[in-house]
Amino acid sequence: MCSRLLALILVLSVITLHSQNLIDSSQREIVFTSVNVIPMDREQVLENQMVLVKNGLVSAIGKNIKYSKEALVIDAKGKYLMPGLAEMHAHVPPNDNLESHKEVLFLFAANGITTIRGMLGHPSHLTLRAKINSGEVLGPRFYTTGPSFNGLSVKTAERGSEMVREQKAAGYDYLNLHPGLTKETFGAISTTANEIRIPFVGHVAFGVGVWRAIDAGYSSIDHMDGFVEAMVPGIESMVEQKAGLFGMFVADKADESVIPKLMKELKDKNIWVVPTQSLADRWFDSAFTPEVFLADPDSKYMNKQIVDQWIDSKKNLMANPQYDAAKIENFIKLRRKLIYECQKNGVGLLLGCDAPQIFNVPGFSTHNELKYLVDAGLTPYEALQTGTVNVAKYLKLTNAGTIRPGAVADLLLMDGNPLADITNSKKWLV
Repeated sequence: MCSRLLALILVLSVITLHSQNLIDSSQREIVFTSVNVIPMDREQVLENQMVLVKNGLVSAIGKNIKYSKEALVIDAKGKYLMPGLAEMHAHVPPNDNLESHKEVLFLFAANGITTIRGMLGHPSHLTLRAKINSGEVLGPRFYTTGPSFNGLSVKTAERGSEMVREQKAAGYDYLNLHPGLTKETFGAISTTANEIRIPFVGHVAFGVGVWRAIDAGYSSIDHMDGFVEAMVPGIESMVEQKAGLFGMFVADKADESVIPKLMKELKDKNIWVVPTQSLADRWFDSAFTPEVFLADPDSKYMNKQIVDQWIDSKKNLMANPQYDAAKIENFIKLRRKLIYECQKNGVGLLLGCDAPQIFNVPGFSTHNELKYLVDAGLTPYEALQTGTVNVAKYLKLTNAGTIRPGAVADLLLMDGNPLADITNSKKWLV
């Protein structure tokens, strides 16, 4: 959240959707007593600690800390305190409706998501970012991309270069690339972006391909877009519709011997990866049905119109003549392998699930993404790193991502130890 805020889930139920779920650490000292601290600087738990927060920063950690009589004292015996999580592929409604923005921001913050990167940006998001930074709007730290670069918004190389300069001047943090770009338009966008030093992130257009994307210097490639396609022999002669989204319809032709080369290129060029595996597991896999989602308590936080749209998208995908449930299951397994290979080979992973998108509810789904990362072979500690210390490194923040004196007090208090069971990251209803 902004430096003045401490995200703590301290009420019996988030259903109240009340701002008392969040405690403002700029107003008074806050002391956690008898708490188990997961500092995230290494895989450890500091048991039975006191943690003092002053002016939005962690002031001290220890067994016996002095604090003022006006301090808010939180008895956290048996609970676990860790840094707040980041969601690096979030969506805030691309409109001028501040109330709709606040609704999404609250769902993230109420789940201990204290930093988000908004994709599919909008001019209103620049104002929203300023309101969050000033404390006028309660919400996570907000990094925003500009409006989409895609085949419709960028029809010429000249326009692509012009849009880059416009968005840099406007003050967006990132450029967001989407499908439909050509080699020529992408070349103009990436060259100009590198010249004026504004990072570009997001999708890799089918006509561009992941090798060209890596060479151009993406800041992060999201969804692992283009990874599967890069492993398919003869992909150059295929049309995008035949390959399917993220290569789902041609994954059975992937040559996995290409994986070491892909990992080396990503690592050597310092390309970060936001897997959004939750989107793949929930939207693409036939086993995750609309009925499964509707039975999930998280689903109540999305309005019926949006849920109906998600259900239609799922049904439309499965009705595609190219859809084969068994092949899609293997495609998802291949994605999990790619996530594991990124971790094993030192390719930076960032936590992100693409919420609110199909069957992914803001805030709640970021915790689901942690479970999908563990399913891919990461340890719980490695999964938690993707949303804490990795994000701090990516954003070049020296006082974030860990719990230590001087660090920003963006904190999440839980009932269970997520290092023992990653699903404990969701146990914040005390």
